[in-house]
Amino acid sequence: MRVLVVLVHPRRAAFCGAVAVALAEGLTASGHGVEIADLHAEGFDPDMPEADEPDWDHHDKRYSAAVLAEQARIARNDAMALVFPVWWWSMPGLLKGWIDRVWNKDWAYGSRKLTDKKALMLGIAATGAELYARRGYDKAMQVQLEQGILHYCGIADGRLRLLYGSLENDVARQAILAEARAIGVGFADGFGTAEAAR
Repeated sequence: MRVLVVLVHPRRAAFCGAVAVALAEGLTASGHGVEIADLHAEGFDPDMPEADEPDWDHHDKRYSAAVLAEQARIARNDAMALVFPVWWWSMPGLLKGWIDRVWNKDWAYGSRKLTDKKALMLGIAATGAELYARRGYDKAMQVQLEQGILHYCGIADGRLRLLYGSLENDVARQAILAEARAIGVGFADGFGTAEAAR
């Protein structure tokens, strides 16, 4: 399986970058091909220009060259793993803008969908799971991101996985990196060994 790992963080050397590397190591160890898309480093523009605005009156609109290049990158991979920090109980604006522009009408939803893809959203949470559960953030994010994006675009095997406690201490961060590797190793079979705990 070929997996597109989409990293979204202003600094590649930040902890999210380490999580993406650990995930890629696990994927590679299991024999998967890995392609990294570092949206910040690549300078992807998340703003929606008129050229990429969904056309509700016509099917098969031809989008901008930038969007066609991203769609080709998704098409040549069997699966996607989106790695991002949780900001405001969601994904960063750059990732949302990438989805807005690239996962566009009649390519990812509408007359055509991403039904042949597998996708994992891997959110790096600063605090522990108990805070998310107590306030319902985990369920709200699951509905918004799994149902509202992945499943809406036809990705039946699409999930959000939150890795908790990235700002707690080094022990927690090492546990997150180990979990990211395990997710990569078990990606073909339910996104890793810890999936049953969800």
